[in-house]
Amino acid sequence: MGEQETSDSLRTFGAVVQGLREHAGLSREEFGQLVGYSKHTVASVELGRRMPDPMFVERAEEVFGNTGALRRAAACLVRRPGLAAWFRQWARLEGTAVNLYTYECRLVPGLLQTEAYARTLFVNQLPPLNDEQIEEQWLARAERQRLLRERPNTAFSFILEEHLFLRRTGGAEMTRELIDHVLEVAAMRHIEMQVMPVVRETHAGLAGPMQLLETPENQWFAYCEGQRGGQFIVDSKEVSVLQGRYARMRSQALTPEDSVGLLERIRGAL
Repeated sequence: MGEQETSDSLRTFGAVVQGLREHAGLSREEFGQLVGYSKHTVASVELGRRMPDPMFVERAEEVFGNTGALRRAAACLVRRPGLAAWFRQWARLEGTAVNLYTYECRLVPGLLQTEAYARTLFVNQLPPLNDEQIEEQWLARAERQRLLRERPNTAFSFILEEHLFLRRTGGAEMTRELIDHVLEVAAMRHIEMQVMPVVRETHAGLAGPMQLLETPENQWFAYCEGQRGGQFIVDSKEVSVLQGRYARMRSQALTPEDSVGLLERIRGAL
C-alpha cells in the first residue's frame, strides 16, 4: 500500500510539471534545455517514473516564475518506488553529482548491471520478491543507469573486485554479456574503470564497499551499504577517511588499461 501511495504522489507531481510546462507553451525538449536536463528525463518526471532531484525542482521553479508550488510539492516526495528507503536520499544526489566514485566487492554495482544480471539478483533475493516487485526494482535500476549516458560532464570512477566476474553469477553466458557491457561503459571518456586483482598483498578497502560523490556546490558525501541497510554519511571527517581509502585503492588496483585487458582475458576463458 505504501509504495502505491508513493507512485500516486510521483504521478501527481509529474502531472503538475507537465501542466505548467504546457501552459508555458514549451515542448519537453525546450523545457529540458532551460532546466539543463534531457527531454527523456523530463518525460520520466512527468510520467511519475523518476524522483525529481533538488536541482530539477529549483530550475523548474525559475522557469515557471518562482511560485514555490513545485518546492512545496517536492517536499512531500519522500519515497521512491523500487529503491530501498535508506538509499533514496543518495539516489537524489546522484542525479546532479559532478564526481561519483564506487568501490564494490560484493556484486557488480547497479549502475553497471545488465538486465539479466540484475533480474538474477532479484529472483534470488530473500525474502522472495513477487513478479511486480522484481519489475519495479529493475525499472528503478534502469532509470538510474541513464546517469552514465545523460551526464557526460560527471566523472565516474569504479573500482571492482576481480572475483565479481570469476563468480559467474547467472552462468558463463550471462557473465560474458556482463563483461561486454562493462567494457562498453569503460570506453566512455568520462568513466574510469579499474579492477582490483584477487592477488593483492595490501588493500585499503577491506572494510567493505563504499560510494562517494561531490555535489555541484563541491560538498562531498558518502554511502556505505550492508546486509540489511545503508548509511548515508555527511560528517566531513568521516567522508575524508573514506576519500583517503578510495584514493589509496586507486593506486592499488590495476590501471584502466590493464583492467580492460584482464576483463577481456576473463571473458575469453569463460
